[in-house]
Amino acid sequence: MTSLRAIVLLGASLLGTSLLGISLLGTSPALAGDDASRWDGDARSAVRLIAGAPAAGKNLPGQSLPDKGSPVRAGVEVRLKAGWHTYWRYPGDAGVPPRFDFAGSDNVKAVTVLWPAPQRIPEQGLVAIGYVRDVIWPLAIVPQNPAKPVTLRLKLDYAVCEKLCVPAEGKAELTVKDGSSADAALATALAKVPKQVALGEGSPLAIRAVRREGDGSRSRVVVDVAVPAGTDVALFAEGPAPDWALPVPMAVAGAPAGLRRFAFELDGAPPGAKYDGAAITLTAVAGEHAIEVTTHLD
Repeated sequence: MTSLRAIVLLGASLLGTSLLGISLLGTSPALAGDDASRWDGDARSAVRLIAGAPAAGKNLPGQSLPDKGSPVRAGVEVRLKAGWHTYWRYPGDAGVPPRFDFAGSDNVKAVTVLWPAPQRIPEQGLVAIGYVRDVIWPLAIVPQNPAKPVTLRLKLDYAVCEKLCVPAEGKAELTVKDGSSADAALATALAKVPKQVALGEGSPLAIRAVRREGDGSRSRVVVDVAVPAGTDVALFAEGPAPDWALPVPMAVAGAPAGLRRFAFELDGAPPGAKYDGAAITLTAVAGEHAIEVTTHLD
């Protein structure tokens, strides 16, 4: 399993590198006003920044931010052509995650990217994780000086796929100040960000139990999930660092009444890493509900 995913991920990375010389960028002639930057892209995809009003408190819904004070809100929006998709922070069996670069921004101390809940995407016998429609990643920005406007300068490296995957790059600049706000769009995106909860907590969606079965090369993780009635659920697993490549959990039989059971092999850790005690993050998505649980392997 490790070698298959490693080959797929390496192949996607090499494809992106080999095609970097192909220009995918264009610019729409019109500005959207104070609420958004220009679109930067082509017929397959395009990127822009959108502004939001300052958050009412320190934390945005379901997320803990790394600094004090009320963050400034904004968002990165990607527009996708019908039939094309892009990837989540962990792309699954294939693909590459988007990379956000805010170097060169003015009056910015820190930027936290929030990730709306993704979905499973079948991709030539593999399972990718990402977005099949337009997506907005909300941003929580800590300014150096809260009394002054924030100017964001973004470079986004990402991939878009239909039957083949191609690398894309988008650049955008936007000054976020009082009175500029695409609040409705950002509120919708924020509602899709998984809520951080503890193991066993949450309703109607909850991750009730996580256990490890077997030893060595035959070890696997079994996860029981409580799901809203009549709703399908997807489960995603991430390791403690981006260089981990855990398999996408698959539904299995044997769950107690009222629960859905998933399992995945303990595979995909980088060389020298240990599974014992490793922190894993599990994200469950069921309809409009999404939660994120971090736990440790025994």
